[in-house]
Amino acid sequence: MGETKVRRASVGIPKSTGNGTLKAFDPSFLVQLPNKLQDCVKSQLKKLVKVGEGENLVRKQKGSSAATSAAVAPAPALGIDLEKQLQAWRENPAWTDLLPQIKVSVPRGSLCNLNAKVDIGLPPDAVYNIVTDPDNRRVFKNIKEVISRRVLLDEGDRQVVDVEQAAIWKFLWWSGTISVHVLVDQNRQDHSMKFKQVKTGFMERFEGYWKVEPLFVDEAICYPFKPKTLADYCSCTRGKGRIGSKVSLDQLIQPAIVPPPPISWYLRGITARTTDMIVNDLVAEAGRIRAGFDTEKCEEWSLYDDKQRDKSSNIKERWALHRRNAKKFRRKLVTAERSSLVSSNR
Repeated sequence: MGETKVRRASVGIPKSTGNGTLKAFDPSFLVQLPNKLQDCVKSQLKKLVKVGEGENLVRKQKGSSAATSAAVAPAPALGIDLEKQLQAWRENPAWTDLLPQIKVSVPRGSLCNLNAKVDIGLPPDAVYNIVTDPDNRRVFKNIKEVISRRVLLDEGDRQVVDVEQAAIWKFLWWSGTISVHVLVDQNRQDHSMKFKQVKTGFMERFEGYWKVEPLFVDEAICYPFKPKTLADYCSCTRGKGRIGSKVSLDQLIQPAIVPPPPISWYLRGITARTTDMIVNDLVAEAGRIRAGFDTEKCEEWSLYDDKQRDKSSNIKERWALHRRNAKKFRRKLVTAERSSLVSSNR
């Protein structure tokens, strides 16, 4: 341990002579003592002020550097570039679309609350781009046109948008369009999009949200380890694991006047089928994007689009088409399960 030197302030006390005796007392010392004490205190205060200013300057520099780094730092989101995620799908585009799961509940005073869930074979960023695309009426066929769209708040990853759309409706033998005016709060940080009706009219309440969460498609590679976070998943798959999406759509629908049964039952069924069509439109668009990674599938999708283009405008025919496709899909699943059981028994 080194010795610590302590500096002491001198106030002008006469020093001893070489033989240890003091000089004769000087009366002028008493007159100079107050001034010398004042000078000593001032010098010490100046030193303290300089030290304090230096510390404040260091704090300011640290604070400004932290603020700058926070401003420059990219948004966390998933922390993986979308192009890298899509590259994993290009290398392995194999994916089987499953039918969406739709739950219908009837809160008191409302027509229904719909919750739809489906897994999609694309990364969350790609799916979120489809949902928040200003021109997504080309994807969701129940939207006839976008009447107006105004961005009220833009904070980069978060936007608040005022949107008015003309939606297609059909009831018994009647059909037409209805204006839906909603305020949309979309946040890319957590891949969420909340919407709520602005003006009440035919619909007293119309609100809900989209939520897109990551799905670890190639989780089996990590066996017996089960990744709980995206970092764990990327680590155990060495960055080659595909990331899909778990998509959920929740809607609360409450007309100004809730009709009595059986009309309410019929309207509830139409609403459920419309929600099912919206989710299936999203699944189909993801399939078209994925088909771009495979030449044969891309040709199949182009032929399918050519056949269905004329029917897409008629919502009744689209419902019938969707039911037929759903039956075919279920038969394919049953056949695949049976073949897998037979091969396993062999």
